[in-house]
Amino acid sequence: MNINTLFVSSSQNNAGSIIITMGLMQLLKSKIDKVAFYRPVVEDAPLLNHDIRFMIEHFSLEQTYEESFGIKKNHFESLLAEGKQSDAIELIIANLEHLKSKNEFVLIEGIDPAILPFGLGFEFNVELSKNLDSDFILIVNATNKNAQEILNEITIDFETLKEHEVRCFMNVINRIAPNEIDYLQNNSHHLPDLYFMPEVDELDCITIKDIHDYLECELLFGKKEDLNRIVTTKLIAAMSSEHYLERLSEKALIVVPSDRSDIITATILGLYSKNIPNVAGIILTGNLKLSGSIEKLLKGLDSFTLPILSTAWDTYQSVVKINEIKVKISPDSSPKIALAMGLFFDHIDAESLLSKLNAPTQHSMTPAMFQYTLFEKARNNKKTIVLPESEDERILRACEILLRRGVANIILLGDREEILHRSGVLGLDLSDAQIIDPNTSDLRESFADELYRIRKYKGMQQQAAHDAMSHGTYFGTMLVYKGLADGMVSGASHTTADTVRPALQIIKTAPGISIVSSVFFMCLETQVLVYGDCAVNQNPDENELAQIAVSSAKTAQAFGIEPRVAMLSYSTGESGTGEDVEKVKAATRIAKTIDPSLLIEGPIQYDAAIDSHVASIKLPHSDVAGKATVFIFPDLNTGNNTYKAVQRSSGAIAIGPVLQGLNKPINDLSRGCLVEDIVNTVAITAIQAGALQ
Repeated sequence: MNINTLFVSSSQNNAGSIIITMGLMQLLKSKIDKVAFYRPVVEDAPLLNHDIRFMIEHFSLEQTYEESFGIKKNHFESLLAEGKQSDAIELIIANLEHLKSKNEFVLIEGIDPAILPFGLGFEFNVELSKNLDSDFILIVNATNKNAQEILNEITIDFETLKEHEVRCFMNVINRIAPNEIDYLQNNSHHLPDLYFMPEVDELDCITIKDIHDYLECELLFGKKEDLNRIVTTKLIAAMSSEHYLERLSEKALIVVPSDRSDIITATILGLYSKNIPNVAGIILTGNLKLSGSIEKLLKGLDSFTLPILSTAWDTYQSVVKINEIKVKISPDSSPKIALAMGLFFDHIDAESLLSKLNAPTQHSMTPAMFQYTLFEKARNNKKTIVLPESEDERILRACEILLRRGVANIILLGDREEILHRSGVLGLDLSDAQIIDPNTSDLRESFADELYRIRKYKGMQQQAAHDAMSHGTYFGTMLVYKGLADGMVSGASHTTADTVRPALQIIKTAPGISIVSSVFFMCLETQVLVYGDCAVNQNPDENELAQIAVSSAKTAQAFGIEPRVAMLSYSTGESGTGEDVEKVKAATRIAKTIDPSLLIEGPIQYDAAIDSHVASIKLPHSDVAGKATVFIFPDLNTGNNTYKAVQRSSGAIAIGPVLQGLNKPINDLSRGCLVEDIVNTVAITAIQAGALQ
């Protein structure tokens, strides 16, 4: 039986259901195109339901808010009070059926247990799940409970499911202390598909953004991304600055009246000191203006990133309001989302769940599927990727996300103390990254000797080899060459030549390949295409073009895209002549010789390659025409302009360039890259490393 709904619920409050639903949604989106999220009952308050808003926005779900719930709380309670429970259930079912009619799968998060008297909320959720014919995911909140208490609770809840004849899809004990797991594993054989997820304190911490939004603060200084900083404690700065500095702790929120210039100045100095803890932010109370000298000081600091908020509330009122804030994960809270996703996939057997779902096989690769499966593939075969540009803030921010999501092991190059201080100032946790300083590393001399051995026939001197190892790109490339890292990503603050030159000198090209080329993954509305070469080779000859085609097909295959290669030209088949057409014809023949199994067609025009109707007219018997997935352009001018034209005119997401043809993966970033681009490129590099094994 194919399962097309799952019902997530707990009998306790604060069980962390949103973490489970986030992980499940990511898992579902990796295999199923049209997935929706549903809550049976939502609040009447003017604010929209948080979980619905989060799921629609973060996962780009194609549903409106009004389609995402069954009934509002006041109406629901009125019906129950009148003894019309069946009417409430009918409304919930009717709205769910509407959502199911437009989607292949619906993930349902049950009614908040707090809405009904103790115990009745869970009973109602179980009964509702039965009426919806949905498999049930049972979550138990293990906070501050010993193993026997947890076992008793989950056994009672599981028996409730059995009594109501509701199918249990899996059981999750969430927020559990690690020392309680062994006992539960040994005494829970009666519970099928039982998973344990540990308590992570950071997920229960508020952020600067939570404070900014709840107290309706003004952001005086800092960037939008700095609002995601975690707050672990609050410090009311009412003492002198010298005593204040003694009481600072990591990730503290400083609550201080706006006219305490001495505290503000001390905090700024502490930010640039390696001997003072890094605070999360400052909230200035009382709605007083900063003094002109302090404001001038702050505006003159180029690298000042600490968020400073201003509120009209006084100091006491501000602390009271902050204590009222309920912890939520917002769609733009990338550090928390990364941590939650990493937690889910570290402790839940994703492949087992997908197997149980028996989801229909998808023959297409939509953009959403492609982007979600990047992380899935990388996580399943975790590799070590070196990032040499630790001085770049974007690299550090991407590193935190990668580590939290478990996408790859990361090596950062640079001075350890400086990197940790810089990341602390930015409010980042890079404690799981390996940090190597090329200037002091024991590896430097042996790396220099190896580079000299490789390049001396080209005239390189020993001293030049030694000097080269002080450069991050050379040292990082040598880490990959020696097998101490599986790949490298660079280019955020270096040129393409700085990245590619060491790779060509040290890594060299793969057997049978004499040219390094590139592809872009073009994420269109309904499919993902591969374009090559749009970034590296200006005017490849027929042999080089053939190798680009073969390399691009292998790249597509590695990322789950069935390669059907179109060798593009202004002519299709035998319809045209000319030097450029002949080059493409020759390249197509050579590519077939290199890989006889390759599905390839050329020369072919773009319309005949992509459009089945045009293909039926121009090349009716082709296995590629009309359904090509890999498009090889005859030169850089054509390729670069085409990918940019498609990107800008269609709204497509272009991921790349992804370098190919090297013995080991080295990838180049644009100097204008975003944090998201770095994260994607590292995931791609990790997948390439796995494919090259």
